[in-house]
Amino acid sequence: MQSAVKGHGYTHHHGEFTKKITAFLKKNAVLCIAVLAAVITMFIVPPDKKYLSYFDFKTLTCLFCVLAVVCAFRNINFFYVLAKQIVKVFKTTRASILALVYVTFIGSMLIANDMALLTFLPLGYFVLSSTGKQKYMAFTFIMQNIAANLGGMLTPFGNPQNLYLYTKFNIPTGEFMQIMLPPFLLAIALITACCLFVKKEPLEIEGEQTKLPKLRTAIYCVLFLLSIVIVFRVIPYQIGLIAIPLALLFLDRKALKDVDYGLLFTFVAFFVFSGNMARIPAVQRLFHTLMQKDALLVSALSCQVISNVPSAILLSQFTTDYARLLIGVNIGGVGTLISSLASLITFREYTSKNQGKTKSYLLLFSAFNFGFLILLTAASLLFFV
Repeated sequence: MQSAVKGHGYTHHHGEFTKKITAFLKKNAVLCIAVLAAVITMFIVPPDKKYLSYFDFKTLTCLFCVLAVVCAFRNINFFYVLAKQIVKVFKTTRASILALVYVTFIGSMLIANDMALLTFLPLGYFVLSSTGKQKYMAFTFIMQNIAANLGGMLTPFGNPQNLYLYTKFNIPTGEFMQIMLPPFLLAIALITACCLFVKKEPLEIEGEQTKLPKLRTAIYCVLFLLSIVIVFRVIPYQIGLIAIPLALLFLDRKALKDVDYGLLFTFVAFFVFSGNMARIPAVQRLFHTLMQKDALLVSALSCQVISNVPSAILLSQFTTDYARLLIGVNIGGVGTLISSLASLITFREYTSKNQGKTKSYLLLFSAFNFGFLILLTAASLLFFV
């Protein structure tokens, strides 16, 4: 009898444990895939000193700092207040979604695509959830994601791969913008056209007037600007890594606890995966042959498998045609979920707030992203270079 009770207790605990593991895997599917991919490549390229060169510590620091400050802003209802202002000014679903997408587009040109998404996705969520228009959530997030990936293509600091290629090939700023202007203008036209299909439904946020704490809001704005200054390399990233957690330790410890550490580890795993891929001789030989044929097409397709930043680093070793490579790794940022690490940010933000809608999101994401990829690639091959 006692044995049966023990057995029943074991089964119960085992069942609970299995449920927790399943829930973790569902919530962190991308992280698990990234870790698995990294571990597999570690058997091909055993860990050594070169692993340290894989990691872009500045990117990881900026990501952590912005995530922490965004959490702090969220805790004082900053995005809710901002969402109310957007609804008040633009008044309809279509106009509000266009405003959210355009602000993400412009933001990616100035503060890089990852930072733009971390800043403006919560704003999109608050606008739609506060007005009862959740049915547009997936579409808005996907358009913001595409806007972030393609908006950043015009400037050398808009996308991480741009900064790398701009420096490596010593591209003059004027020439850089001249190369990227045609696909940039086409991207604006396509994004606007997609958003115009949204119905003009009236928007209204109900609820009490919320006032922001002036001192905290001012301090958080300073901390956010500090994160942006680090992106521009005006000050060393180590300063932000000390100053921002220290400030939040006194002002809002919950913000530090709420940081999406799973996303940070996803980036770490992808750094290991892409770093190892670049060191496999068979991969190197393959890309050397392919890049001689068409740098633009190969780089755009490469992004679909190993992401745009690793593709830029890897493929720049095998070509001097930086114009075609530059366009390829920028338009290649749309497509699969891993074609840009910015897309992982959007995926995590959406699935964390919309449980059980992963499949429908991925279908819509794929439809729009591959549509954009095909149109931009075709136009680039035929007209742009």
